[in-house]
Amino acid sequence: MALSVDSSWHRWQWRVRNGLVQSPSEATPLLSPEKGRQSHSLTQQRVVFPNNSLFHHDWAKVSGRYSGNKICTTKYTIFTFLPQNLLEQFHRWANLYFLFLVVLNWMPAMEVFHREITMLPLAIVLFIIMVKDGMEDFKRHRFDREINGSNIQIYERKAQGYVQKRWKDVCVGDFVQMQCNEIIPADILLLFSSDPSGICHLETANLDGETNLKQRRVVKGFSQQEVQFEPEHFHNTIVCEKPNNHLNKFKGYMEHPDQTRTGFGSESLLLRGCTIRNTEVAVGIVIYAGHETKALLNNSGPRYKRSKIERRMNTDVFFCIGLLFLMCLIGAVGHSLWNRSFREHPPFDVPDANGGFLPVALGGFYMFLTMIILLQVLIPISLYVSIELVKLGQVFFLHNDLDLYDEETDLSIQCRALNITEDLGQIQYIFSDKTGTLTENKMVFRRCTIVGCEYSHQENAKRLETPKELDSDSEEWTQYQCLSFPARWTQSPAAGVQPLRRCQSARVPIQGHSRQRSMGRWENAQSPVAFSSSIEKDVTPDKNLLTKVQDATLWLEALPDSRPAKTSRSTTASIADFFLALTICNSVMVSTTTKPRQRVTMPPSTKVLGTSLEKIQQLFQKLKLSSLSQSFSSTVPSDTDLGESLGANMPTTDSEERDDVSVGSGGYSTDGGYKSSTWDQGDILASGSDASSEEVLGAPALGLASPELCYEAESPDEAALVHAARAYSFTLVSRTPEQVTVRLPQGTCLTFDVLCTLAFDSVRKRMSVVVRHPLTGEIVIYTKGADSVIMDLLEDPACVAETDVEKKVRKIRARTQKHLDLYARDGLRTLCIAKKVVSEEDFQRWASFRREAEASLDNRDELLMETAQHLENQLTLLGATGIEDRLQEGVPDTVAALREAGIQLWVLTGDKQETAVNIAYSCRLLHQTDTVYSINTESQETCESILNCVLEEVKQCHGPRKPDCKFFGFRLPSETPPPTSGATVPEVGLVIDGKTLNAIFQGKLEKTFLELTQYCRSVLCCRSTPLQKKMIVKLVRDKLSVMTLSIGDGANDVSMIQAADIGIGISGQEGMQAVMSSDFAISRFRHLQKLLLVHGHWCYTRLARMVVYYFYKNVCYVNLLFWYQFLCGFSGSTMIDYWQMIFFNLFFTSLPPLVFGVLDKDVSAETLLTLPELYKSGQNSECYNLLNFWVSMVDAFYQSLMCFFIPYLTYKDSDIDVFTFGTSINTISLTTILLHQAMEMKTWTIIHGLVLVGSFLMYFVVSLVYNATCVTCNSPTNPYWVMEGQLSDPTFYLVCFLTPVAALLPRYFFLSLQGTYGKSLILKAQKIDQLPKDKRDLAIQSWRSRHMPAPVPGKAQPTHHPVPPVPEQDLRASASRSASTPKQKCKEDGVLCGDRSSRDHRRDDPYSADSSAKPSSGDHLLLRPSSRMASGAHASGQANVYQGSSRGSHRRSQSSLTI
Repeated sequence: MALSVDSSWHRWQWRVRNGLVQSPSEATPLLSPEKGRQSHSLTQQRVVFPNNSLFHHDWAKVSGRYSGNKICTTKYTIFTFLPQNLLEQFHRWANLYFLFLVVLNWMPAMEVFHREITMLPLAIVLFIIMVKDGMEDFKRHRFDREINGSNIQIYERKAQGYVQKRWKDVCVGDFVQMQCNEIIPADILLLFSSDPSGICHLETANLDGETNLKQRRVVKGFSQQEVQFEPEHFHNTIVCEKPNNHLNKFKGYMEHPDQTRTGFGSESLLLRGCTIRNTEVAVGIVIYAGHETKALLNNSGPRYKRSKIERRMNTDVFFCIGLLFLMCLIGAVGHSLWNRSFREHPPFDVPDANGGFLPVALGGFYMFLTMIILLQVLIPISLYVSIELVKLGQVFFLHNDLDLYDEETDLSIQCRALNITEDLGQIQYIFSDKTGTLTENKMVFRRCTIVGCEYSHQENAKRLETPKELDSDSEEWTQYQCLSFPARWTQSPAAGVQPLRRCQSARVPIQGHSRQRSMGRWENAQSPVAFSSSIEKDVTPDKNLLTKVQDATLWLEALPDSRPAKTSRSTTASIADFFLALTICNSVMVSTTTKPRQRVTMPPSTKVLGTSLEKIQQLFQKLKLSSLSQSFSSTVPSDTDLGESLGANMPTTDSEERDDVSVGSGGYSTDGGYKSSTWDQGDILASGSDASSEEVLGAPALGLASPELCYEAESPDEAALVHAARAYSFTLVSRTPEQVTVRLPQGTCLTFDVLCTLAFDSVRKRMSVVVRHPLTGEIVIYTKGADSVIMDLLEDPACVAETDVEKKVRKIRARTQKHLDLYARDGLRTLCIAKKVVSEEDFQRWASFRREAEASLDNRDELLMETAQHLENQLTLLGATGIEDRLQEGVPDTVAALREAGIQLWVLTGDKQETAVNIAYSCRLLHQTDTVYSINTESQETCESILNCVLEEVKQCHGPRKPDCKFFGFRLPSETPPPTSGATVPEVGLVIDGKTLNAIFQGKLEKTFLELTQYCRSVLCCRSTPLQKKMIVKLVRDKLSVMTLSIGDGANDVSMIQAADIGIGISGQEGMQAVMSSDFAISRFRHLQKLLLVHGHWCYTRLARMVVYYFYKNVCYVNLLFWYQFLCGFSGSTMIDYWQMIFFNLFFTSLPPLVFGVLDKDVSAETLLTLPELYKSGQNSECYNLLNFWVSMVDAFYQSLMCFFIPYLTYKDSDIDVFTFGTSINTISLTTILLHQAMEMKTWTIIHGLVLVGSFLMYFVVSLVYNATCVTCNSPTNPYWVMEGQLSDPTFYLVCFLTPVAALLPRYFFLSLQGTYGKSLILKAQKIDQLPKDKRDLAIQSWRSRHMPAPVPGKAQPTHHPVPPVPEQDLRASASRSASTPKQKCKEDGVLCGDRSSRDHRRDDPYSADSSAKPSSGDHLLLRPSSRMASGAHASGQANVYQGSSRGSHRRSQSSLTI
C-alpha cells in the first residue's frame, strides 16, 4: 500500500468540516448507480487510528477519549465503602425507621433506654450486612486483579515488535498478537491469521456457553498475506459504530489512503472472552476495550425480584405500623389523662430550668414519641436478616440435592437469585419453550422428499426405536480387537496418541463419556464436538433412494461431456442437486485427526462400537474378509473405508498415515469419525460392482490414508443434514471461505468456488450459498429454510413456457406440501431445499450492490436484507427434509405431575403449528379426548369474531366460570358449575400462531383471549417471536395476577425468562444466554417436577410460617410492655431490664425460627411427588395470608394478656420489686414463645430439640451471670441477684408452669380440632406420612383413585403411550363471513377427520389433495364441521416416535378453527 503523506487525523477533520465524509449507499437507493455524499457525526461513530509510527500522534489524540481495557466490577473503594454501603442500606425504609428511633432516643425528653442500647440492634444489623457486602466486593476485586494482570502480546512502536504486557495496558488502536488457546483481551478486528484461508477459529463458551467452534474471517484484502503481519505497513483508518451490547451485530468500514473503503461486519470481530482455537497466530487491532466491549455491556448482573411473600410482608408491616400508632396514641392520651387527674403537679413531674412545666398537649406528644421508642420491637428488624439466612440455607439444600444433578452434563442446579426461592412453591402458570426444553435438541435425520417423491427411511426409523449409546466396557472392546484382521488393516503397535480436537478448558459439558488416557487413567470427559453423538451422526440410507443416488452419480460423471444448455429438471439432476445442497449450504466446519485442532496434544476420547460380537462375526462372514472376493466391493460403502469406524479406536501418530478400515455396523460408529451404515448387496453403484477390491481401495481421494472427518456445526439441524448427505456418500471434505470440497459416491472430489454466503437469520428464516459449479461453470444458488418462507419464493409455475413442465412443477409443489404436512404431524422439523441458476452478468451486478451494502454504516442491515431478497427469489424446489427432535427423558411424567398440581402449562415456540401440536400430544400436554381449537388469522375483526364464537361454545359445554372470590385477602378457588347435561365434557386446548397473536394485541382482544384460556387445558403459541413470548407472559402475569414461571434454553427465550416472576434456564446445546438471564438453572426439564413440587413447597411453607411466627413473637412480647403502661401512669417505664430485652430478640428467640425455616418438613418428599395436588396449598397461599396474619395477631394479644396478668394477679399483694416482677413475666413469655414454636414444628430432629432446649437454658445462664455481676449496669436501676432470688421461690416455678399452659391452650385446642376434622389436603398427607410403609402405599393408592378424573363417556381412555393427532375435526371459517352465526354444539366435537394442508399453499394450488376440505361458497356458517378420514398411506409405513407411541391405537377428537 502507498504511504499517506498527510496526517489522517487532520485529513479526517478537514473532510468533516467540508461535509465530505460519506458512506456508500446511505443517501441513495441500493440499486442507484450514483453515490451520494453525506456527512457523519463523530459523536455517532467511532474512529480508530492504528498505534504505529505513522499514526502515533493521531492515535494519542483519539485513544484518550475511549475507555481503557482495565475493568472494575467492584461497587466500592477503600474510601467510599463505608458511606456508600450505609447509603445503600438506608434505602430500606425499615433501617430508616430504626435510625429515626435512635435519634429520638438521644433527645433527653424522650429517652427511654440508654442511648447506646438503642443503637445496638441497628448497629448489629448494619454491621452484618456490611460485612457480607464487603466480602462479596473483595471477591470481585480479586477477580478483577487477576483478569487485568493477564499477559498478552502488544505491538510496541519503539521496539518495532510485540512485547508482553498486561491486559489493562491494552488501548483502542493497539495491535494485539494472540496464540492458540489464548483468551481474547478486548474486541479486536481480525487482520491476520496463520490459516492460509484467513480463518480464525473461536470457542465462545465463556461468552454464550456454546462449545462448537465459530469462524471469523480476516477483513477483505488482508487474507492473502503469506508472511507475518507488519503493523507499520498498516496505513488505514477504521470507522465503525459506537459501542453497543449486540453480540451478533457489528458494522464498519476501513478507509484506505486512496479514499477507497472496505466494509466489514461481525464475521471479522473477535469478542473479548472468547478463546482462539485451531489457529496458531492471529493479529488484530483493538476496536473496543474494557467496559465498552460487547461482553461487558451485556453483563448487567442479576436482576432484583421481590417475592410474593416479601410483598405480602411489606403490607403486614404497614398494619404493624398502624397498630403501633394506635398503641402509642393510647399511651399519649393516657399520659395526658393521668397528669390531669392530679390537682397539683406530682412529685415525679420535674420542672425545667426556669421552673416551668410542659403543657399537657406537648407532654402527650412527647409521650407519643417515647412510646414509639418503647414499642419499637413491634416492627421486626431482625426478620430481614433472618429471612436472608434462611434463604441461604434453603439454597444450600437445593444445590446438594442429588436428584437435581445430571450426570451426563455434570451439572447441578444453579440458584442465581437468592431472594425468590419461596416463589417456587406458588407457581400457577408455566410458559415453556419446546426445542431444547421439552425436547433434547438432538436433531436426527428421519425422512426426506425429493421432487415430490417421499423416502420414509424405515430402516433408519427401526434403528432409532431402540437408541443405544456407543459406549461399552473395555472388556468388550478387547474382545473386539482380538478378531482376526488382514495384515493390511492392522495398525502399528508403536503408534502414538491422536491429538484431541478440542481443548478441555472453558467449555460447558455436553455429553459424558468414558475416556481412557494413554497413562492408564480413566476420567469423565465429554464429547469433543457438539451435536456429534452417535444417534445424531448415524443414518441408515433408504434403499429406494440409494438406487436413485447411483443414477444421479452417473449423471454427474457425464456432466463434463454433456454440458447442458439449460437447467435440467429431471429427477436424477434434482437428486444430485438435493444432496449437493445438503452438503454445501451450511456453515459446518471440517477437521481431521491428521490436522490437530490445537497445538497442545492430549489423549483422544475412546469410544467403542456398540454392536455385539455375534453381529460383527456375521458381518465379517458376509464380507468374506479371508478371500477379499468381489462381494467385498459390493458391500463396503464406496465413499469410506473400514478405518473410519475402527481406526478411531486404534492409536496413530500425526506423522504416520493410518490404514482406514470400515465395518458396516448397522449405523453405529466411533466417536471420532463418521460411519456409514450397512449397505445391502446390490445397493452399491453399478459401476463399482465390477471393480476389484484393490480398485475400490485405491480410488482417487479414497485411499486407505483418507483422514477421519469430524464435523462441527453451529446448530444441530446443520449437523444432521450433513451427516445425512454423507450417509449417501456425498461427503463434505473441506471448507474454506473461498472453496468447499465435496466427495462424490464414486470417490471424485468436486471443489466449488464459494462466491457469497448469505447466513441464516431469524428474519429471513433461510440460508443461501452462491457457488460456481466446477463441472458446468454455472453460478448456482443453493437455499434451505423454513417451508413457510421457501414456498413463497419459488418460481411461478405459470411463467414456465412448456405446459408439461408447468404441470410437473405444480405437481411437485403439491406433493412436497403434502409431505411437509405429514412430517409436521409426525412431530418432525421441516426444511425446504431449493436452487437457482443465475447468469454471470446478473451476479456481478448483484455483487456490486452487496459490496456497497456491506460498506455502509447507516441502514446496513436493511440494505443487506434488500440485497438478499433480490437474489433469493424464483427458486426451483428440490425437496424437503424431516428432522426429529426427540423428547427429553421424563417430560410426559413431569407435565402430567405439574398439571395435576394445578399448574397451567403453555408452550411458546417458533416451530410449525403441526409440529408443536404433535409434541403436545406426545408429552401429555394434550390428551386424546381433548377438543383442540386452532385459530389462525391475520384480521382483527375475524379474530374477534372467532374468539367470541369459541368462547360461547365453550361456555355452553362447561358453563360460565365464576370469578375468584376473596375473603380477607384470601383467594378462594373459582368454581365452574357442571354442564347441564350432567356428562363429563372433554377438556379444551387452544392453538394459535404468531399472526393471530398480533391480531389479538393490536385489536385489544386480550380480555377475550384470557377469558377463553381460563377454560383451556393447555395453550400452544406457535410461530411466535421472542417479543411475542414476552408480551404473553406479561399479559397473563399482570391481568390475571398470577405467579408465572418461564423456562427455556435459547437466546430467543431470554426476554420471556426475564418477564416472568421466576425464570429458569436449561443449560442445553443452544448456549448459556438463557442460563445467564435466569433466576435458576437446571439441566433437564424433568428436574422441574421436584424443584417445584418438593423444594418449592418446602421453601414456601417454611418461610411463610416463619414470617407469621416472627410477627406473632414480636407483638406478643411488645404487648407486655404496653399492658404495663396501664399500671405505671403511661410514663414509658419498663419492668424488664434493657439488656434482657435486647438479648431476648438477639439470642434467646433467634435460632429456633432459623432452624424452623431451613429444616422443617410438613410433608415428606415422597408424598409430595406422589400426590402433586398438595402443591395447591402454596398456590392458594394457605400458610401466609391476611386471615392467618390477623389470627396470629389476636393469638399474640391473648397470650400477652395471659403472660402479664396471671403473674400480676399472683404477685399483686406482695412486696416484690419491679425487676423481680419483670423477670417472672420475661421467663413466662420466653417459655410460651418457645413452646408455641415447638407446636408449629412438623419435623423433629436432634437439631430442633437442641436449639429449643439450648435457647431456654441460655436464657437462664445469661440471666444468672448478668444478675450476679451487674450491680450498676443500668443506673439507677439495680438488677443484682434478681434471677437467683426467683429460682429459690416456689411461686416462680408454679407461675412459669401454669401461665404458658393457659396461654397456649386455645392454640392447642384449635390445632387438635384442625387435625381431627380438618379437610386440608396437607393435613391428610401428614396423617398418611405417619403410617407404616405398606399402609402408607395403600392410603396413597386410595387417594389417587378417588381424585382421578372420570373418563369421558364414549371417548377413548387416555393411555401412557402418546400418539400423534391423527383424527381432527376441522371447523373452518372464511374471512368474508360475518361473526353473527350459529354456534356448533359440543356433540360435534366427536367427529373424526383427517389432516389439513398448509393454508398458504392449499389456497392457490389446484393439485392439493386437501382442497375438498374448503367450505363451499354456499356455506354461510362461520363454524362448519367436515368429517373426513385421514389417509393411512403414509402412516402405515411410519416408525413409532416419541416414547414408542403406537400410531393409530387411539383416535383423538380435535376441533380446529382455521382462517
